[in-house]
Amino acid sequence: MTLNRRSFLFRGGLNAFGLAAAMQLIKPARAEAVFLEPKESARSCRPDDSLTALIAGNARFAAAWQAKNKATSLNERAQVMSNLWLDNCFLPASVLEASQSPWASIISCADSRVAPEWIFDAAAGDLFVVRSAGNTPFDEGIASLEFGVAVLKTPLILVLGHSNCGAVQAARASKTLTPLFDQLIKPIRANLVPGDSLENAIKNNANATAQQLTTRSDVLANAVQSGDLQIVVGYFDVASGKVSIV
Repeated sequence: MTLNRRSFLFRGGLNAFGLAAAMQLIKPARAEAVFLEPKESARSCRPDDSLTALIAGNARFAAAWQAKNKATSLNERAQVMSNLWLDNCFLPASVLEASQSPWASIISCADSRVAPEWIFDAAAGDLFVVRSAGNTPFDEGIASLEFGVAVLKTPLILVLGHSNCGAVQAARASKTLTPLFDQLIKPIRANLVPGDSLENAIKNNANATAQQLTTRSDVLANAVQSGDLQIVVGYFDVASGKVSIV
């Protein structure tokens, strides 16, 4: 049985702070109660469609992310953001301790502003996440995604770039930071197009990473070919909080 506790609507609670303008965008509504299964498992919270669930979760996050900018105090901002997670499917610790069944894998940048569980309004056990500066396709990251697909059966991999990525900016510059960092951004530099904008460079880098996943991994390539895996590319705009599919 699949529990569907996610919706595109963000739950309100802002009236106490007089954020009337924000309330025009965010309509408070409570989801109907969803009762627990007789015996829950790690798969109890799997949505019917992983990409749709990610998009819905990001819509909730983006609404809160933008609404908090209208707050007039730190407490008001905290209250706005605290309304997230109201529709998530939270499994008991006893289930999560025994096993995991994430419904999406994400390879994202290590940037402190780009925490996938946060920007997709996801709960523990939902996402299998690999992170590195510039969301580069490093060997250990690809191996981790292979484990996610082959063992955990995640049906979706999202490669997530983001606005103002420092690693891509560094790749576009001539000065290097350290030999190891230079090695990290080497694949980013290989995909740069002279005269391209930073945003296009970031999106091209994410697309190149997605292509590398199937080029360098038979496990991932075979899963895509058999229809068991979908690989998509996303772009997170830090200012708006929105993720767009590239």
